[in-house]
Amino acid sequence: MPSPLTPITTSDAPRPAGHYVQGMQAGDWLFVSGQLPITPDGTIRHDADFTEQADLAIANALAVVRAAGKDVSRIAKATLYVVGIAHWPAANQAFAHAFGDHRPARAIVPVPELHHGVLIEVELIAC
Repeated sequence: MPSPLTPITTSDAPRPAGHYVQGMQAGDWLFVSGQLPITPDGTIRHDADFTEQADLAIANALAVVRAAGKDVSRIAKATLYVVGIAHWPAANQAFAHAFGDHRPARAIVPVPELHHGVLIEVELIAC
């Protein structure tokens, strides 16, 4: 019988604004929905500079990881959607700062725009 799916929620990240959960535990795997630079109280930080937006989006994603009882060392894959390839170096720097010595598999995907006019979205997979 397959492992049950368990939704993961935390007040340390913004509430979902659509038909999804912050994270979904599937057996040993945790899939974190794309997190934007939105404060846990719902304030969209589209006015912040890229580094602040990246730090907040990553912090939101990591809050979901922690809510599932895991830490950064359990993250196997990260995907960062970034508006404009010019932000790639700053995205890499923010990611390195948040992840320290841990180096999961990762993709940075340049996109033309994101919801709410923000500059970055971060999704994670942890085990």
